[in-house]
Amino acid sequence: MEKSVKKGAGIAKTVTMSDIDALIDVKNAYFIGSYQQCINEAQKLKSLSPEQSLVRDVLMYRAYIALKKFSVVMDEITGSSPLELQSVRLLAEYLSSPSKRDSVLDKLDKMVATGFNPEDATTIIIAGTIYNHAQNYESALRVLHQGDHLECSALTIQTLLAYDRIDLAKKELKNMCEKDEDATITQLSTAWVNLAVGSEKYQEAFYIVQEMIDKYGSTPLLLNVLACCHIAQGKHSEAETALQESLDKDPNSADTLINLFYNSSFVGKSPEVSNRFFSQLKDANPNHPFVQDYYKKEAEFDRVSKMFSAS
Repeated sequence: MEKSVKKGAGIAKTVTMSDIDALIDVKNAYFIGSYQQCINEAQKLKSLSPEQSLVRDVLMYRAYIALKKFSVVMDEITGSSPLELQSVRLLAEYLSSPSKRDSVLDKLDKMVATGFNPEDATTIIIAGTIYNHAQNYESALRVLHQGDHLECSALTIQTLLAYDRIDLAKKELKNMCEKDEDATITQLSTAWVNLAVGSEKYQEAFYIVQEMIDKYGSTPLLLNVLACCHIAQGKHSEAETALQESLDKDPNSADTLINLFYNSSFVGKSPEVSNRFFSQLKDANPNHPFVQDYYKKEAEFDRVSKMFSAS
């Protein structure tokens, strides 16, 4: 059986069902946050077409970035590498060196100005990812709207939710479901939107994530979404259990430490324990937006306190 599809980096080609299945484990592992498994599965794959090999390499290097193995990416991707891989290297540069982020953004702005090939989903997704990290959501949306790919839609939904535009996120999710309702990334996006909608949708989000955990196994990403479902329903003890499991898998996970910091007071933890989670977060992720925002609020509080003290 053959059909024409757009997969991975957005390269259109006629592939057999065995070609698609060859990459499905790599893709699913990446999307659920099982990054080492993604790398392991990618390295097993042999005898792929050039297009499929490129998709595999893009996912593998993005998994290395997620694990903060930036040197691997920057050492192995060079100026002679395909454009899609060079865009992945740009993300590694941005995340690995805060002092270089302005120059990376300048370079990205120039790339955007010249326009993207709509078939090159990888570069579009990476550009949207970098703009999201920079909290430049308008630029992220402008770039992502140029791509017609499930992951472009998923990242668009995350961006819209950051804007609190649940109405537009629901429309984008409808488009995703029409393309491939059963895809792992579509199911994850459905859970995100359900969490944002609230009310009875909290339980629907829980069922989606729990089913993924039952099918693929737990990861810090899935456990944090599960914990958010519990927290939204006031089930803080259940959230604590999920978060502790996540912490065991990755002691430096920013999402886990933030959620533990937030949830600790609801389960009767002492302020010392809560502060310990925040200290771990600062050590492991000093440039995380949550940490930087905390510092800003702390400085503003001190400034205002001095004003009242002086008066």
